[in-house]
Amino acid sequence: MTALLTIEDIEVVYGAAILALRGVSLDLGQGEILALLGANGAGKSSTLRAVSNLLGARRGRLTRGRITFDGRETTGVPTSRLVTTGLVQVLEGRHCFRALTVEENLITGALGRQATRPETAADLERVYALFPRLVTKRKTLAGLTSGGEQQMVAIGRALMARPRLLILDEPSMGLAPIVVAEIFRALTALNRDHGLSILLAEQNASVALRAAHRGVVLENGRVTLQDEAAELRRRDDIRAAYLGFDKPPPTTHLNEVVA
Repeated sequence: MTALLTIEDIEVVYGAAILALRGVSLDLGQGEILALLGANGAGKSSTLRAVSNLLGARRGRLTRGRITFDGRETTGVPTSRLVTTGLVQVLEGRHCFRALTVEENLITGALGRQATRPETAADLERVYALFPRLVTKRKTLAGLTSGGEQQMVAIGRALMARPRLLILDEPSMGLAPIVVAEIFRALTALNRDHGLSILLAEQNASVALRAAHRGVVLENGRVTLQDEAAELRRRDDIRAAYLGFDKPPPTTHLNEVVA
């Protein structure tokens, strides 16, 4: 599988001395979903910020290593330019323009690529097909929608930029299981039907590993394990030690996310 994203031995420091990542290396193949797993403070968000060149917003910096996207080094490339090349991140926290409508929020995602009106209209319909509940909310202010709808808006806005690599930071955080299932069904459909590559940071290891092809476990800023997602799901010792499970998770509708 051809690597779309490669992270080689990176180190991230915040402020003067807080070492958040230590020698992290991983790769993501074209058309692959890769789940980045770990507890709070393990380094998941720092890894994603490093990829998208967003460390500076948190007084962080890449002090060692190399990151390449589609064969080109990303160090020093403005985040806005990375978006135009197809690397698009959805930040943690369901960020929306609260005073804009749902549809206006979505349209902002197409502005950076200077899409024509017909292209924008076609992309809007694709987003609405993925997230049908947004159709009836299209003229509603985003700030008045539910948390799950705001997350769908944030993902939809990213999709309007036509990414080749979609990066998601904790997309399930604070959402009801039925909404999480709906979001992950959409993501797996995008990967399956359109070959969209996805890098996903999640604490909800159960749902993440049912959507992903492979998983990478971070602990204290280091990679402690990389394996096929199916293998990680099967190993009780790994589930207990790294994924926070004392026993296999119950069978619920979340198990049908990638069905």
